[in-house]
Order: sequence, then C-alpha cells, then structure tokens
Amino acid sequence: MDESQAPPSRPRPLASHRPAFLLRPASLLRTSQSALFRLPSRPVVSATGLPAWSVCGVFARKMSLREPPVTVSDLQQLLKKKDEIEAQIKACYEVLQDQKGVGMSEPLVDADGYPRADVDIYQVRTARHNIICLQNDHQALMKQVEEGLHQLHAREKEKRDLDEAEARAEVQSQALPQPFARVNAVSPGSPASFAGLQVDDEIAEFGSVNSQNFQSLQNIATVVQHSEDKPLRVTVIRRGEKTHLGLTPKRWSGKGLLGCNIVPLQR
Repeated sequence: MDESQAPPSRPRPLASHRPAFLLRPASLLRTSQSALFRLPSRPVVSATGLPAWSVCGVFARKMSLREPPVTVSDLQQLLKKKDEIEAQIKACYEVLQDQKGVGMSEPLVDADGYPRADVDIYQVRTARHNIICLQNDHQALMKQVEEGLHQLHAREKEKRDLDEAEARAEVQSQALPQPFARVNAVSPGSPASFAGLQVDDEIAEFGSVNSQNFQSLQNIATVVQHSEDKPLRVTVIRRGEKTHLGLTPKRWSGKGLLGCNIVPLQR
C-alpha cells in the first residue's frame, strides 16, 4: 500500500493530569502508603545537626570501639548529651502536638483513604522518624552511662582497697622491728620454754643484739655467756605481732644455757 494512501494513525490518549486527590481511593492507597512511611528522598537534618537517618546508632557505633577507661569528665559529657537528646525528643513531640496531636501512631489518611488535609504529613513523618532515632540514641547513651558508673565504682573500690592495704603494711612495718634470727627448736623444761619462747618465733632483739648490730650467731652466744642467771629482754615477732619475753640463761638438765636452737634469717 502506498504510504500516501495509508490511513492516518490513531492519536494516543493524553496522560491523565488529574491531581492526586482526584484519584480513586484504592489507587491512592497503593501509591501513597509507601510514600507516606518510607524514609525521605532527601536528607532531613535532625535536631542533632546530622541527617535524620544517620542519627540512629551513632552512640551504638561508638560503644563498639575500644576506648580508654571512663573518667568523671567523660560521664559528665555523656550526661550533657543525654539532656540534649531529651530536649530534642521533647521538641519533636511538640511538633506532633501542634499537628492536631497526631502522636506516634495516629493514621495519616482519613476514613476514605485520602491523605489528611489538616496536618503536614511530611513534617509529621519527619518528627516521628527523628523521635525513634533519638530514643534509640538515648537508650544506647544510658547504657554507656551505666557501664561508666560501674567502671568508676570498681576502680574507686580497687584503689581504696589498695590504699588500705598499703596503709596497714606501712603501719606494721613501722611498728614491728626487723627480725634477724628464728627459733626452730625448743626443749621442754628448758629456760627458753619457761620464758615462753616458741618454735618459729622471729627474734628482733636479744639483749643488746638487734638487726642493726647482728653479724652472726656468735653475737647471741656472747650475750648468753655473759648473762648467766641474769634476765635478758627478748623481743620476738609471732604471727605478725610483737611480743616481749624475759629469758634467763642458766644451767638445767639439758645442754646449754637456753635449751633452744636459733638460726639466722635468710634475707
């Protein structure tokens, strides 16, 4: 067929330019529900200064990083952030309250399925999204605060226990003289036994002999030989406590003038 004789082509129908509110309710519901409740197509800056969808999980990501021990200053900063987030959440709720008090769960379509004309749907949707993100951040932040308080209390207790142990050790070291010999045997009925000397007593003073002038057991032997039948002042450390004894070297049924065996301490 000759192109000049071909029948004219049938014109295409123009696309409908009817506004969205003239569409059928069912069509509107299908096309609008996903638009009403999906994330905005452009970044919505939240009260924190970050895009709304980047706010969620900010503190959760920080918590996953290995950080140095929490200090009091760190906790104060966290509490300051907590107050800021709570203020932002309050501001978002005020936005919803201004929009006919729609809250977090009120529908944004009317009974016929049309978008509500009495509220700013975009503003409501943004405020709801920010509230959810900020509440997640608030929960993560409070977990950080709780863990930080536990760390601080644990460190304070550890430091206090260490200080008390050091103080006790210092008091004991100052109160107890330095021993230089140990009793490793005491014969029953001997002068040492009558004086109350016991096995494992550590001798800190034996007459004029002490840790400052003690050189060998010969020092003790010399004092004993010159103190026969004369009382000697003996200071021993027994189970961490200082004890004073009166020991009189003298002859008895056993060997020597004391009836005990003394060995030098190995330092």
